[in-house]
Amino acid sequence: MDYASTRELVAALQAGTLSAAELLERSIARIERFDPELNAVVVRDFERARVAARAADAALAQGDRRPLLGVPVTVKEAFNVEGLATTWGIPGTGQPAAAEDAVLVRRLKAAGAIVIGKSNVAMQLADWQSSNPVYGTTNNPWDPGRTPGGSSGGSAAALAAGYVSLEFGSDLVGSLRVPAHFCGVFAHKPTRGLVPMRGSAPPGTPALSADPVFDLAVVGPMARNAADLALALDVVAGPDDAEAIAYRLALPPARHAALADFRVLLLDAHPLVPTSQAVRSALRRFGDGLEGAGCRVGRSSPLLPDLSRLASLWGQLLWAQLGADMPGAEPGISHRDWIHADRVRARVAHQWRAFFQQWDLLLCPVAPTPAFAHDHGDMAARRLRIDDLEIAYQDQAPWSGIATLTGLPATVMPIGLSDDGLPVGMQVIGPYLEDRTPIAFAEAAERAFGGFVVPPGYRS
Repeated sequence: MDYASTRELVAALQAGTLSAAELLERSIARIERFDPELNAVVVRDFERARVAARAADAALAQGDRRPLLGVPVTVKEAFNVEGLATTWGIPGTGQPAAAEDAVLVRRLKAAGAIVIGKSNVAMQLADWQSSNPVYGTTNNPWDPGRTPGGSSGGSAAALAAGYVSLEFGSDLVGSLRVPAHFCGVFAHKPTRGLVPMRGSAPPGTPALSADPVFDLAVVGPMARNAADLALALDVVAGPDDAEAIAYRLALPPARHAALADFRVLLLDAHPLVPTSQAVRSALRRFGDGLEGAGCRVGRSSPLLPDLSRLASLWGQLLWAQLGADMPGAEPGISHRDWIHADRVRARVAHQWRAFFQQWDLLLCPVAPTPAFAHDHGDMAARRLRIDDLEIAYQDQAPWSGIATLTGLPATVMPIGLSDDGLPVGMQVIGPYLEDRTPIAFAEAAERAFGGFVVPPGYRS
């Protein structure tokens, strides 16, 4: 039961073979058992959750069949939950408590989910590790000496440890994708703007729907299987209140259902960053498996945008945004320079449209290595070892920018273990606003080759 899917839990709750109160207590017991070592769920709301679970059981008994009714979830600390602190790991920012839920949280509760707490983050959401002065460091369930990733690292660790079946995080520089890769779980970075971000602004700032952070960042679901990503996305996606006056979401269906029908381009090397043998080998084995299943797999295409140019443009826009929002960051670019860069970005988006006419998906690494050892020193001085090479810590970013620059959807799925026994994940990048296609591919590949594996030590 600890590793049941959300869909299985919903079925059991609706059939009456499991109560919401029983399921909640099981989640709480697991957190209390394992979290002293992991430190993943750092804000706990168990008493209000118990009240909500009793209400869910009463609603289920009356025939209420909301899609997540009675299912316990945790969410990233960066999301506002009414009555709880939101700090982003920054000391001195936890008061007053949030006055209202983030839109994503509100939609989860409306679907019947029970928010039992919030999971740990990197300070200011600005690291591929999850450590901060407010809540401390989160460890990886596969190896407590290693990071679970960041900034949604507590979210990925909570899933891998079997605390909950659904989590929700945010992503600017891989903050959903890298933790999923490091912890061996699934995540979906939605198309930009598909899920409202209101209520996930930095502490002390207004929760506005028109924040400039929306230009690159997204919020989305994490799970232990692809089907649960699809379920969660259906619950939280759709225009915010102001846009919903005129617009409704109508995502197209996935391009294919059968694995053999997909046309995929597989990349295992980037011109700007070395990629470890562990990651490349896992992708190559996966590609061989796809070919054996009848899938069309390419290794190069003249339609692929120039990845070096793409990374440079993404970095320019990213640092402009960080310069506007983060204390001590380098000054951003002028509005004139932003406009010029945005015009280039529009041309890249056009290139992607041409690419996705010939290919359904781009498969590529999430990060250069599996989970690395904790390193919380000065970020500018950190080094990352990739096989026999060392690079500057911040130079591992380019794989993240491929989907982020033009707001493409990207699903991360586990594809195996390294020789060291660490999870390796893969990005499945799809066409703009065709989020169902990468999720459907991940679901088909999971059925064919397997997916999430329970970390050693968490199987009971």
